[in-house]
Amino acid sequence: LVLIGGFVQLLAGFLAFRKYDHLGGAAFLTFSALWSSYGATRIIAASHLSLQNSEGFAPGSVAFLVLNLFLVVLASSLNVVLLCMTLAMELLAVCFLLFTLDNLPLLFETVMLSIFSIICFYGATASLANSMFGKDLMMMGPALFTVEHLKKNTEDPPACICPKSHRTSGLRTIADLLNTGAVCGVPTDTVYALAASCKHPQAIEKVYRIKDRPQEKPICIFISNLDQLRAAAPPISPLLWDFMEHVYPGGVGCIIKKGEWLKKLGVGAGYSRVGTQDSIMIRVPDLTVLVHLIDMTGPLAITSANPSGEVDSTHHDMVISRLGHKLEGVLCDGESDEVVASTVVNCTQIDESGITIVREGCIPAGKVMQIFERVKSR
Repeated sequence: LVLIGGFVQLLAGFLAFRKYDHLGGAAFLTFSALWSSYGATRIIAASHLSLQNSEGFAPGSVAFLVLNLFLVVLASSLNVVLLCMTLAMELLAVCFLLFTLDNLPLLFETVMLSIFSIICFYGATASLANSMFGKDLMMMGPALFTVEHLKKNTEDPPACICPKSHRTSGLRTIADLLNTGAVCGVPTDTVYALAASCKHPQAIEKVYRIKDRPQEKPICIFISNLDQLRAAAPPISPLLWDFMEHVYPGGVGCIIKKGEWLKKLGVGAGYSRVGTQDSIMIRVPDLTVLVHLIDMTGPLAITSANPSGEVDSTHHDMVISRLGHKLEGVLCDGESDEVVASTVVNCTQIDESGITIVREGCIPAGKVMQIFERVKSR
């Protein structure tokens, strides 16, 4: 049972980090380590195995005592329930220490485990209920103290604008920023992305600086529908048109040959800063809010909203915390639909040798190839 408790604490820590709660994640991972170590030693004792080296656990339990004291201080600035849980865990660490010294009263251990179990059960139930209904149905208690930041002599740079995606005013705000040459974080049908207007090459250059992106890595463009592409009249074969009609809108980006037709598409002054010298990746996203945004701005230069080499951003909070100080705005749309970026397909030689998968993303490569073979056979 104690080892199961350790696994639950580990799961809680993972979920906390998944929601970008570093304090909660660190606390639960610490609890998991202590809980599992305590459970392992108890199992050894219950199995009547030798504990001749049990004193070796004593320094570890003392380390848990010291580490948990920091968590107690931090928890006191959050809420009463978390504070009580960290205090109970501190007493459990004392139990662990006494057990390693073979001086643990059974009554004390039983009482502390019961108290800790009750606090954990209440805290988990309260957090779940309050999150589901969006209000404080079960009290978590106020923070015992708050930390006030001292005013700096120099003013902090203004935070980026973070409107909600479901509001028309929010969409217009981001569109206005993009149309004036700003770089903004936007949701897509895969993960969050950085967007810049193709009419402003300096904004595309800024994207490279924000991400520390190597200059040799090209940036793709997003359009709102295939009709925009048809109006630009690119030299695309019937096979490629048919293939794009089957993968758009969606999480597949097609690399096609670049040409002056891009200027008819609305790329404008950013022509030389998107794609490579000979090719360009184009994608039609399957996300209503982004399609409306593109209709208001024209084609957008898009790349994932994360520092180069790091994991993709799957929530607007991740974009704000990682890159918000470098952006003019972030369109907030909650959790992303996917946890990985789009699948990239090279279609420049589709009529001669077919397609090749450049990067497998949210759409499996096998599924993309099945679509192509089905289209080709027609």
